[in-house]
Amino acid sequence: MSDNDFRPFEAAFDKDDALSVLRAATEGADDGEIFAEKRVSESILLDDQRIKSASYNASEGFGLRAVRGEVTGYAHSTHMNINALRRAAETARLAVTDGGGTLADAPQRTNQRLYTDEDPIAGAAFSVKLDLMREVDDFLRSLDRRVVQVSVSMAASVQHVEILRPDGLHLRDTRPMSRLNISVIAEENGRRESGSAGGGGRTGLDGVMTRETWQGMAREALRIALVNLEAEPAPAGVMDVVLGPGWPGILLHEAVGHGLEGDFNRKGSSAFAGLLGKQVASKGVTVLDDGTIPDRRGSISIDDEGTPSARNVLIEDGVLVGYMQDRQNARLMGVAPTGNGRRESYAHAPMPRMTNTYMLGGDSAPEDIVAGLKDGIHAVGFGGGQVDITNGKFVFSCTEAYRVKNGKVVAPVKGATLIGDGATALTKIRALGNDMALDPGMGTCGKAGQWVPVGVGQPTLLIGGLTVGGSAA
Repeated sequence: MSDNDFRPFEAAFDKDDALSVLRAATEGADDGEIFAEKRVSESILLDDQRIKSASYNASEGFGLRAVRGEVTGYAHSTHMNINALRRAAETARLAVTDGGGTLADAPQRTNQRLYTDEDPIAGAAFSVKLDLMREVDDFLRSLDRRVVQVSVSMAASVQHVEILRPDGLHLRDTRPMSRLNISVIAEENGRRESGSAGGGGRTGLDGVMTRETWQGMAREALRIALVNLEAEPAPAGVMDVVLGPGWPGILLHEAVGHGLEGDFNRKGSSAFAGLLGKQVASKGVTVLDDGTIPDRRGSISIDDEGTPSARNVLIEDGVLVGYMQDRQNARLMGVAPTGNGRRESYAHAPMPRMTNTYMLGGDSAPEDIVAGLKDGIHAVGFGGGQVDITNGKFVFSCTEAYRVKNGKVVAPVKGATLIGDGATALTKIRALGNDMALDPGMGTCGKAGQWVPVGVGQPTLLIGGLTVGGSAA
């Protein structure tokens, strides 16, 4: 059986036998499934002109789930055979020993295909990938004498998924992923600063290996490093902040998006719990989670429960209109699943997760928004951040930011952090640019120990009165 012909319910288990075991495990349950997966991945790292690491990994296994009310029974195994499946069923069955449930309706079938099913690892020979990474290194060093270190990482994977439900519904999905990331360190007068850029998506590596693409990433990484060489210490205090388009949407993802996932709202632990139909953001603010954008990093043709991915409006013109739902939380909240049931792998049970989360644009020209900033920060790039989902409080560090006074950019600043809470920040949005953009394809989201690929996006926007942490001006 080839990598692109992963069919455990026709080979490893036999579909009829697997279905019989699953039905016995979920008798009297509300829901359940067998989720089988094979994943193959490759990653290569060039650092300081040398190949520092190269890895190739393959894994496969299944998870069997039985759900009754709020209780989930889950067992998984790397052994793809009927005996392992029976043992998993015995464990998962413990969640529904009282029975009395009614099996939820099956997800609707879909024929949507949002990405290729080709294996991106096989798209180029290993030697070709190494040559390209060395070429990136040479290119950056030739651009500027101040470049002292270059790191290039290339990663590709393909995930084959099969889902079998007790009602007999049988679904398949093949999910490719590729990414190129370039980091550079520049030095001048004893000072060193870094910059990075990258991207990818559910495409073959040819999407990031073209000369135009990788040279654009390399130039952007170098530009950021050189900007930071000129940066002054960031000011501290409460001030207005303009966020750039695209990747700065990571703040929206973390500070607001997690708070709109169904499980946190069902349990009342989100800052947005109980606020459906209420004004939670400034007029004009519309936030969506959309897993149906072709080839995007966060897109999925079906989620990990078999529900077709969807374009879900969460906040419309400032009003909270919906949450992201998996099947279990949707059923307990009396609403429909939204295609957001995701899991890291066969070893994990699904939960409500984001796909591509973004804010729609407005009517303002980005340059006018910056020109209207009297004294504040223009934050263009973000690095790491921390968020408390229960109250939406966040701290984000800026990788590229500028001090603005009287509508003019004064100087780049270093060490700026943005501090606030998502619910309040939404109500302080004063302007929305007409330049909505999605990130280049580099987001990975963590929740409850599980990591999944995601996308973010937003237009240029002005938020009034954020706390900026930095050095005193």
